[in-house]
Amino acid sequence: MLNLPMGHPLLMPTIPVKVSVFGLPLHLVDNAPEWLLMQQRDGHGQHVVTLNSEMVMLAERTPEFADVIHRADLVIPDGSGVILYLKLHGLSVRRLPGIEFAEALLRLANEAPQPKRVFFYGAAPGVAEKVAERWHRELPNLKIVGVQSGYHDADTETALIEKLKEEQPHIIFVALGVPRQEYWIDRHRYICPQAIWVGVGGSFDVWAGVKKRAPKLFQKLYLEWLYRLYQEPWRWRRMLALPQFAWKALLSRLYGRQRFSCR
Repeated sequence: MLNLPMGHPLLMPTIPVKVSVFGLPLHLVDNAPEWLLMQQRDGHGQHVVTLNSEMVMLAERTPEFADVIHRADLVIPDGSGVILYLKLHGLSVRRLPGIEFAEALLRLANEAPQPKRVFFYGAAPGVAEKVAERWHRELPNLKIVGVQSGYHDADTETALIEKLKEEQPHIIFVALGVPRQEYWIDRHRYICPQAIWVGVGGSFDVWAGVKKRAPKLFQKLYLEWLYRLYQEPWRWRRMLALPQFAWKALLSRLYGRQRFSCR
């Protein structure tokens, strides 16, 4: 048995089941944070992708991005569209938004016998510092070994890479937005081969208090995307991927088959 900080016992995580969403890999695993830390204990680093419908549609248009997702070690369902797709094909899966997954990973790492080294990279200047301060207060057993904003020049990038090489963090959160963060992790994960790398999008802004997460009702109704559009209306073009994905999902249920297999 494993225990989260809240004290709720959890079963040892099972081996991820690998399924396909329009040709992209998706892993279904109980207690993903536990599984990742177990893999790390055995010397295996992991690139985690939290998959949503916008990313699926982008991968369909961009083979290079699809290749990055295929190379990731763990792809977990994030967006409500992906959950809908799975339900249409007979699988009822609990959605684990990327921000909640990242928080669960941090809280579990805080309980590790040896302090876990954590690095926060991305977002606007000053945001990563606020994120580090927050988690240092809440999870004092974590060892935060560095922060870096996502706005910098080539010299700073070189210094960042050297810092990562030197510190060898256990967990590296990258908040550069999709798909930039996934490309960056794919290119640089060799620097810290045993680290858990996670692209966390706008999570830093929420953790730092720069932006608010959608109210609980919106979360429950899978409408976080609508609240984000309200906060960032310039995203409307990107949001067009959502109805496109939903339509493809319905067609796939009517005219296609979904095969499931274990890794």
